[in-house]
Amino acid sequence: MTSAADPLSAGLPQTGREPAPPASLDGFRQEPGYLGADHARNERRTWIVSGVCALTLAAQLIGGTMFHSMALTASGLHMAAHLAVLLTASVAYALARRLSGHPRLAFGAGKLGYLAGFANAVVLAVTAVLIAVESVQRLITPEAVDYAGAIPMAFAGLVVSLVCVWLLRPVDQRHRHDPDGDLNLAAAHLHLSADAAVSAISIAGLLAGQALGWRAADPLLGLVGAALVAQFSVSLIRRAGAALLDVTPSPALGQEIRRRLESGGAQVLDLHLWRLGPGHHAAIAVVADEPAAPVETYRARLADIAGLSHLTIEVRRRGGPPSTELGR
Repeated sequence: MTSAADPLSAGLPQTGREPAPPASLDGFRQEPGYLGADHARNERRTWIVSGVCALTLAAQLIGGTMFHSMALTASGLHMAAHLAVLLTASVAYALARRLSGHPRLAFGAGKLGYLAGFANAVVLAVTAVLIAVESVQRLITPEAVDYAGAIPMAFAGLVVSLVCVWLLRPVDQRHRHDPDGDLNLAAAHLHLSADAAVSAISIAGLLAGQALGWRAADPLLGLVGAALVAQFSVSLIRRAGAALLDVTPSPALGQEIRRRLESGGAQVLDLHLWRLGPGHHAAIAVVADEPAAPVETYRARLADIAGLSHLTIEVRRRGGPPSTELGR
């Protein structure tokens, strides 16, 4: 019976036994799900940081209730936004691991991280707008600031953000053809980094207001923080969107594939290149040659390209009919 918890299995033939693992096409394809090399490590750390944020959230809300502090309550609600972002990233990792190699996912589950990264980038953009709106309102209608209570709280928030940023630091294993790496982790890391930057800017504004009486310093620096967060968000939306829309990830990789395939006098008639997941690329190439060599000849020319995880080659005799052969 098809499980209701697994909608991807709908429509698949039910045989009463577990499906056999897919046979390797040519011995090169080893990773059916196209997950990043640090998937397990990144998933574990996002769950840990989610736990840290959940404990901080609970402490702030309880403290706000016990001490009747609106500032603590507001800080807790702000932490809830971080928790939502981190849970989105954590669940994306868990789903990608669970669905890795699922027969309904033609090219694996590696892009789930890009989808989560894009969603969290949008959340970051909304955060920038909210910060800007609140800052403008404070400029138009100044409010008295409790510096004695706000400054320690801002420092505490900065410390929590810096600890979380350190825990989510990416491992520098990005390939030269995939400089973006794991965009799911990058989105969560960037969200917390932006919060740390805004906290530092806020502390500067609060200290200026307390020491110099510049009541406008806090909202003005809030606008600076909003601009910084917006810049982070736009950059991440572009990177994640490019991966989701199958924008050619690396012109240099495409040129290298073309050069290698044409090294024996063949001609590449068509070439498509896209990302499958962090550190994984797929390519489809149409090659014309005379005489047409076995497809293994052309595949062997690409065998040592790191990150080329799935390959389909169609070989044609010059002026002759196509003969499609599947690669890795």
